[in-house]
Amino acid sequence: MFKYLEQIWNSKELRSKIIFTIGVVVVARILAQVSIPGANIAALQVIFNRNQILGLFSLLTGGSAHNFSIILMGLSPYINASIIIQLLTVIVPKLENLSKEGEQGQRELNKYTRWLALPLAFIQSYGMILLLNSQSPVPLFTNIGSPSVILPVMLTVTTGTLLLMWLSELITEMGIGNGSSIIIFVGIIANIPETVGQSLALTQQSADKLIPFVITLLVTLILTVLVILVTEAQRNIPIIYAGRGVRGKSDNSTLPIRINQAGMVPIIFAVSLVSFPGIIAQFLQNAPQEWLKNVASWISTYFQQNGAPYLIVYFMLVIAFTYFYVSITFNPEQVAENIQKRGGYIPGIRPGKQTAEYLQKVSDRLNLYGGLFIGFIAILPVILTNMSSAFSFGSVPTIITGAGLIIIVGVVLELLRQVNAQLVMHDYNKLY
Repeated sequence: MFKYLEQIWNSKELRSKIIFTIGVVVVARILAQVSIPGANIAALQVIFNRNQILGLFSLLTGGSAHNFSIILMGLSPYINASIIIQLLTVIVPKLENLSKEGEQGQRELNKYTRWLALPLAFIQSYGMILLLNSQSPVPLFTNIGSPSVILPVMLTVTTGTLLLMWLSELITEMGIGNGSSIIIFVGIIANIPETVGQSLALTQQSADKLIPFVITLLVTLILTVLVILVTEAQRNIPIIYAGRGVRGKSDNSTLPIRINQAGMVPIIFAVSLVSFPGIIAQFLQNAPQEWLKNVASWISTYFQQNGAPYLIVYFMLVIAFTYFYVSITFNPEQVAENIQKRGGYIPGIRPGKQTAEYLQKVSDRLNLYGGLFIGFIAILPVILTNMSSAFSFGSVPTIITGAGLIIIVGVVLELLRQVNAQLVMHDYNKLY
């Protein structure tokens, strides 16, 4: 372990990237603690303690929503903009062509995403401010209906989102890892000590809470191991390259396809969408029209976070986004064409179209297994909490949600891969 850390420290470029990333993350966490002046923070804590749907949304904001900070919305508008742009790449030919132009096309798509995130952040800030104010026992701001009060708050929150988006892109470009994922990851990690402290406090108040706490801890550890194993699992498809081996013999190679090809992206997308119905329902509870109140009441009744409809929709969204994301990032036709150009083939499969069809079939099958697994992990903590309450074991706060667990494991494994790749490059440069 110490030798590994020493290798990292001795690599000047890698050391600089890690220090830069830590510095940006520290800035992001400081911003999460800066509350907007005039907000009633005590009333806000009451809202999040009794509202699970808003607590799920807070997962993506890194806890900044609890403080009504200047980055209240977190990266949620940016994530929503990414979802919309990726959906449009399937529909709009121009965007589809850009997605096929490699790094240059991706830069152009990222520019569109940033521009779309601006109006989304402004609109979402308005809805979120009014929603939190409507759920609070006392007004979060005095005279919130006045434009002179709400507009400065909206502009502050929108600017905070853009600032956080800029920080995440700085990490991606100059640091190590994906900036958005790292900021969300750090936000989740920052909430764990508080949750563990609450659980330990409950066990001290009542010995009955000790059993569910121990069970929750053990289940979390087991799920962590399972997520790591599945995330790292892959199917190696054999490929033979004719005439590339020693003395003109065939060279055997493999094409690895991971079971969880989409990583944590489906979870992030699903969490963004699945929280919308509950948030909209709470927003409509004070609507003047009676039918809107009835719709809000129906959603609140049948779409609770621990209810079956919510879990089913959440589960299906994870699977759907798994297929959708992989369909964008993995192109069987292009992979088959590259294999054929290099003189390779899969044993028993004809090059070209049949190879592409075979790769698509394998990818779809692995997507099903991967999507089912991460969907199951995402809803399992909620199911266990419901079972614990049903069998009168009592319940304690979940140490980490299934979504948070998959995000943490995905980010850590990706960081380790990038660090190891940088170390290999550093050793290579020392030799030459």
